[in-house]
Amino acid sequence: MSSKTKITVAYGDGIGPEIMEATLKILEAAGAQLEYDVIEIGEQVYLKGISSGMEPQAFESLKETKVFLKAPITTPQGGGFKSLNVTTRTSFGLFANVRPCKAYSPYIKTHYPETDLVIIRENEEDLYAGIEHRQTQEVVQSLKLISKPGSEKIIRYAFEYARKYGRKKVTCMTKDNIMKLADGLFHKTFDAVAKEYPDIQTDHKIIDIGSALIAERPQTFDVIVTLNLYGDIISDIAAQVTGSVGLGGSANVGEEVAMFEAIHGSAPDIAGMDMANPSGLLNGAISMLVHIGQPAVAEKVANAWMRTLEDGIHTGDIYQEGKSKEKVGTQAFAQAVIERLGQMPNNMKPAVFDKSSTDPITIKLSPAVKTEKKLIGVDVFVDWDEEGRDPNALGDALRKADADGLVLQLITNRGIKVYPGGMKETFCTDHWRCRFQKADQSPVTHSQILDLMNQVAGLGFDFIKSENLYSFDGVRAYSLSQGE
Repeated sequence: MSSKTKITVAYGDGIGPEIMEATLKILEAAGAQLEYDVIEIGEQVYLKGISSGMEPQAFESLKETKVFLKAPITTPQGGGFKSLNVTTRTSFGLFANVRPCKAYSPYIKTHYPETDLVIIRENEEDLYAGIEHRQTQEVVQSLKLISKPGSEKIIRYAFEYARKYGRKKVTCMTKDNIMKLADGLFHKTFDAVAKEYPDIQTDHKIIDIGSALIAERPQTFDVIVTLNLYGDIISDIAAQVTGSVGLGGSANVGEEVAMFEAIHGSAPDIAGMDMANPSGLLNGAISMLVHIGQPAVAEKVANAWMRTLEDGIHTGDIYQEGKSKEKVGTQAFAQAVIERLGQMPNNMKPAVFDKSSTDPITIKLSPAVKTEKKLIGVDVFVDWDEEGRDPNALGDALRKADADGLVLQLITNRGIKVYPGGMKETFCTDHWRCRFQKADQSPVTHSQILDLMNQVAGLGFDFIKSENLYSFDGVRAYSLSQGE
């Protein structure tokens, strides 16, 4: 390789500078063709009053290099500080979080020595969109947003990743037995995309039993693809059962920009003490080398690292009395890896990366299909805390609203039907969903809805939001309530 790849490097906070120094020493000794644009991020930037934790020139660096090797940072306590990772993911469209979770037994203590799975998590949508509102004295809402293109993009990435890295099976995890529309969309998209990859086995697990199986039988999984929140949770479960969260690296990949990092935090309590294990960031850097088309160097580093583990040279977090041979600090561990460059592990499976194609995975979405969308009603949410919170009193009052046949059909409280025919035992808050439709559920107009809202306000009610009810190609596109 004659030309060097320029990458953006952030040394971070806490133990970040130590593990970044160690990681870069190993990469340079292995012959990685890199040049660095170093940026400042994290605590000191936050304390300058920059809520994102990144200065404008840092964003410009990423726009230029499109590759970000990032050490952990510290976010100051208190409000007003945005997550730097979330900002980076959403600003640069890093839609895929890739988290390999592999056991390195017996050198790293684990009850599941055969574990070797990869969790691919959607990175931009779901509850992590951060759209929240307090609507009444008692109730706040957090919106879960799932899109078809967002789902298809991460699912296709999972299948392409499986092909590129020789994986045999992709498992989808959702909670579509409860969230039939949002998680249902993800599951349906998975089933549709899977038909295009007949060479790869597929299955689906409900996220709760799926999480339990990761904790109990992680060796049965290969590649897992899931939504943002679920992926965040099961990634840490999987990392923990392999033996050490401190060894895990991760990649956040977009169509143009990619970020590579350790999964652990900045550990300020041991900063500057030469105690930190650089393995997490090093494993993130190995993924980076594959991404930028230097798989041979990635193999050399990964195999030297595994050989170091086999030789019993361990930092304090993974040191086992009677099994480890030498307890070393951050820089000594890095030097031990450097001394083993060119060597292969004796017992663990050597790292082998695809050298036939050095291009990053690219995704092409299916053409959008338009369907017939009809407006057939509206859910009006009201803040009401009167008359002992009797649903019948609320319902009888709202029955007076009639916008050319657009009338009250039912009321729910926290998703449970309470009017008409509700149960007196049902606990009610001050947050009520009031569904208005025509008796035959025929289409309505926006003018009718505006008229209805004016009538609801005229009756003295505080409406706090509304959600239009639609059908697409004649299929209901909204949830029913419990008891409906």
